[in-house]
Formats: sequence, C-alpha cells, structure tokens
Amino acid sequence: MPTIVPAGFAPRAEPETFRARNVSAALFVKDVQKSLEWYRDKIGFFVDQEFQRAGKLTGVALKAGDVRILISQDDGGTGWDRVKGAGFNLQFTTAQDIEGLAEAIKQRGGRVEAGPEIVGGKRQLRLRDPDGFKLVITGS
Repeated sequence: MPTIVPAGFAPRAEPETFRARNVSAALFVKDVQKSLEWYRDKIGFFVDQEFQRAGKLTGVALKAGDVRILISQDDGGTGWDRVKGAGFNLQFTTAQDIEGLAEAIKQRGGRVEAGPEIVGGKRQLRLRDPDGFKLVITGS
C-alpha cells in the first residue's frame, strides 16, 4: 500500500529511520546523597522518585520541567577515580531568564562555571556537578 504524504511534508525515508521522542540521562555518582543535594538544593531540580535497596538510598529520578534525569549510586566496580562526564555534556533548554537562573544558583550556594554568556546567539551558562558531569543551560 502506498504511503500518503500530507501536503507540505517530505516523504519519509525507506526503510524508516530511527525517530526518538525523548532522551533521559542516567548518571552514576560517587555519593548519591551529595549529588541529590546539589541537583535539588543548588540547581533547582525536584525529586520525582527515590529508589532504595535494603533501606538505603541508591538512586533518585529528578525533574526540571519536562526533563528527567536519574542519578544512581556508583558501586565502584570500574574504579572510584575514573573520569566521569568526559566527552559529553548535558544540554538543557529553558524559556527562563538565564541571568536569573545563574543568580538563583549562586544564592543557593552553587557555582556557575561559565556565563551567563552569549553562545550561538543564545544566552547560556555552564555548570559542573560534584562528580564532574557538565551541564549547559541555554535560553530558548
């Protein structure tokens, strides 16, 4: 059966290419409680769900708007001193005022690594979490 293409749309590639709807990140951290406090208390994420094993906190799903990330306690199986977050950063886009966010993070005791500054015509700021994972927040 032929595919009907709505007016104004290009025909889809065959075979059909991958089409994701969302992406989430899972970060394995050295101290899940310390990371939770950083993401929640300094940056402003809220706790969506907590995960425990034998009464001990092992992971937390955090949300900021529509974005969800998971932080999980690293078991140290591949070494405690390995570099984390090398080669990538988490990019967040927001309609919020970037200067206001940076100021709020600083007032809550967080550290802004760079910015706010204009990059590619948009305001952005850069952060680094307690394990070295890099976050970039850009205005939409």
